[in-house]
Amino acid sequence: MSEQIKIWLVGNTGLRNPNRIQEGFSVFANSAFVGHLHGRDNELGFMNLLDEKGIIQNEEGKDRSGSHARKWRLMFAKNGLIYPQIQKKDGRQEDLGPLDDITPFGRSFLKADTYPAVQECYLRAMSVEQFPMPDGVHYFSPLRWLLAIMLELEKRTGSSELSRIEFALWGHTTNPSYSLKEVVDNILDLRKRRAAAPAKRPFDKKEIAKRGESYDKKPDNFLDYSDMNMRYLRISGVLQRKGRGLIIVPTKHVLAEKLAKSTANAEPIMEQYKLLCAGAPLPTDSVDVAKSLLDDLIKQMKERHILFDISDLPLNTPAEINIARQRLENILAQTDEIQYAIDQCNQWEEIRDYMTLLIKGGGKLVYDEDNAIEVPKDETPAYLEWTLWRAALAIDHMVNKPYEVRGFKLDSDFMPVSAAGGGKGDLYCEFNDFTILTEVTMSTSSRQEAMEGEPVRRHVSDAVLKYDKPVYGMFIAVRIDTNTAETFRHGIWYAKGDVKQRLDIVPLTLGQFQKYFVAMFEADKATPEKLRDLIVKCESRRDILEAPAWKQYIDSTVAEKSLEITHGIVAHSGSEAPLVPAGAIVRHVTFGEGQVVALEANFPECPAKTVELPYLRSLPDEVSFCPDGKSLLHDRFGDGTVYAYVIVFQKVIMRLSYPAAFTDGLLSIE
Repeated sequence: MSEQIKIWLVGNTGLRNPNRIQEGFSVFANSAFVGHLHGRDNELGFMNLLDEKGIIQNEEGKDRSGSHARKWRLMFAKNGLIYPQIQKKDGRQEDLGPLDDITPFGRSFLKADTYPAVQECYLRAMSVEQFPMPDGVHYFSPLRWLLAIMLELEKRTGSSELSRIEFALWGHTTNPSYSLKEVVDNILDLRKRRAAAPAKRPFDKKEIAKRGESYDKKPDNFLDYSDMNMRYLRISGVLQRKGRGLIIVPTKHVLAEKLAKSTANAEPIMEQYKLLCAGAPLPTDSVDVAKSLLDDLIKQMKERHILFDISDLPLNTPAEINIARQRLENILAQTDEIQYAIDQCNQWEEIRDYMTLLIKGGGKLVYDEDNAIEVPKDETPAYLEWTLWRAALAIDHMVNKPYEVRGFKLDSDFMPVSAAGGGKGDLYCEFNDFTILTEVTMSTSSRQEAMEGEPVRRHVSDAVLKYDKPVYGMFIAVRIDTNTAETFRHGIWYAKGDVKQRLDIVPLTLGQFQKYFVAMFEADKATPEKLRDLIVKCESRRDILEAPAWKQYIDSTVAEKSLEITHGIVAHSGSEAPLVPAGAIVRHVTFGEGQVVALEANFPECPAKTVELPYLRSLPDEVSFCPDGKSLLHDRFGDGTVYAYVIVFQKVIMRLSYPAAFTDGLLSIE
């Protein structure tokens, strides 16, 4: 095993997330580039199309060569979605299919409308032995080879677990030309020496340098390529995370054993390509294996006391048996998700750290050599929804199930696959007495209001009609554009039949939400009622403040309420008099019901002692309330104070002093 090391790549470092391939392929399938993906003009054209559709972000047109398109083309071809280019020594292109045209398997991939169906497509593609071996004759499947390694590990240790450093040094650096026994010997030797090492990071660095002596590229590739390769291997559905490494999915153990029986063959590459493009067979396509996998799953579910019923399903063909298995896998996944949800209150610090990474626009946080979290920069929208979902689960007490709260898909490790589609809200958190609908966006530009203003109000309106309880909306973004705040300040929506609704939507920055979230957990007072209290308090001044001042008020309210939770400090605003919105309906103990039409204010810089301002609809443009809701700011005369409101009653117009008329009990707001 002293030969030159080659690291195999099941993915591509320029396309690190295989979950993005289907949406990019869908764009390709509906474009003029089908059958025309080679050549600089086509590559540039397809790259620009991906950028236009929001699949990639070609910032400031940095890529002018079309390299993005070439990376996507490579992954389309490697997974059998389009016909790959055939070298002359391997055969004729026409014997396989038109270059860059969509294959029958590609058509099946486009129809995969559930995550398990997508996983099965990747599993079929990865099972094909199309990677060349050093002898130039045989081809192998990295997935099958890795499963063979992990099953041998399990046989010798009781667990198929493979750590990140073990994968980096002895997983993707080996192939079936190596002795399976010696590879596992090396892994176990590495594991034993690492366990005894006082410091893991220096140990790993030294081991990488030693193994790198037989590698002619950057030693950093050992770990960098590991993360990408493991991510692609996991989407097969046969492997899942274990720390920063891998383990075989328990319910797929029988399938893993069948796949690992063949790791290499000497058939011509043209035959492998034909298999790949048609859709490679799987062991589960046989009745015996499908039944064996189903029986094993039933046994595991009974051991875990999980209720299920498949008595209504026929079990005569492989397809029927696999449908039954998929129903059970869905029940099992939902059961596991409920357990995951229960544990989130213990994971609040990690949730906080994900928020920090999102505020920064993505990045990685390494806790130690075996534990780290990451938000890929091009996946921040999906991670924002996922992080806020986890935050809601941590706060707990929801009456709906965790999988009913979210609209986005998860992988088997409960990590986000992609952001939720349009047409409904992001997170629906239903509690006993109220519902909170959370909408999120990574958009921070002036386009934020245009993209989010209408759909957010529509979704909240739909929720108001759906739930027979109060509905509160939270709009969370890294930064809140003032125009967005202005839209939600009014919160007006006309439902079907021109029914006017006044919606309760509070815009919060992710930093503000994080501050309050952390305060609740640090004080061990995380409840949905506390979150509702914040929303209600933030809303209290939206009618009297303009958007900039309302944003300031929300920020100070978050700070005050966080302080109140953690230290029991209640910030008092002095007077107990209520804030008076424009045109407010009030009640006088003697004169009955009246309406505010104007206010009287004092501006020290104004020559006149008193200034009367109309206040039936709103203040004049040159005047606005300060965030405290009681002081005024005039464009010319600066700071001022309200000292009276003009109120029209049925038979009299009165000027009543503020705040005395309220604190003395003469007036109250209806």
